[in-house]
Amino acid sequence: MTSSDGRFEPGPERTRLLRAVADDVRGESSESQQLAAVLYRVSDLYDADEETTPEEIYRNVRFILDVKERGGLNR
Repeated sequence: MTSSDGRFEPGPERTRLLRAVADDVRGESSESQQLAAVLYRVSDLYDADEETTPEEIYRNVRFILDVKERGGLNR
């Protein structure tokens, strides 16, 4: 949920749900690992202990997709 000022409010249940789904979809394929990483990163929006913005998450997800496109971190 977002507050009236557009900030995401902490939601422990939402954080746990997103992270549980991420754990559930994580598998051996790079695509499932990538999706799990994205879901886990999005869950940070609702984690009271994390200080992140949608823009930071977008940049991080973009990096994840770019690494995948390049074939990995070592290339």
